[in-house]
Amino acid sequence: MKVKEELSKLGLHYILVNLGTVDILENLTDKQRQQLKENLLGSGLELLDDKRSILIEKIKAVIVEMIHYSEELPKINYSDHISEKLNLDYIYLSNVFSEVTGITIRQYIIVHKIERVKELLLYDELNLTEISYRMQYSSVAHLSNQFKKITGLTPTFYRQLK
Repeated sequence: MKVKEELSKLGLHYILVNLGTVDILENLTDKQRQQLKENLLGSGLELLDDKRSILIEKIKAVIVEMIHYSEELPKINYSDHISEKLNLDYIYLSNVFSEVTGITIRQYIIVHKIERVKELLLYDELNLTEISYRMQYSSVAHLSNQFKKITGLTPTFYRQLK
């Protein structure tokens, strides 16, 4: 709603493509672009008009969807899943992601997997073996090592903190 409001204030014509994605039907002047950026920023939103930034956000969205909102992680490997979803070569995606963010897609996935593990630990519905299986770790030891590397805590200690 806020995006529509800001676009209307500037008298811009647009098409809502997806949630968070808008195609503006005319070329923006530098003044309009700057005004829109400032207005959106004031609402906690960001204008992405650079193709690489847009691609990075798409990659991140696929990863977040895959890890946080899917009932099960994909059976194919992550690189194939991301490449398939975005219909682009994974090597290209990986290179752009690393150049722009300073971390690899794999590192970004690991951070999000650990965030999801933290959620599952707090829900206290699954034991560590079940969480390890659900998050596609090769073993509980692998999950525990990665968890400790990212958080500085063991999964068991983290669960006890709640």
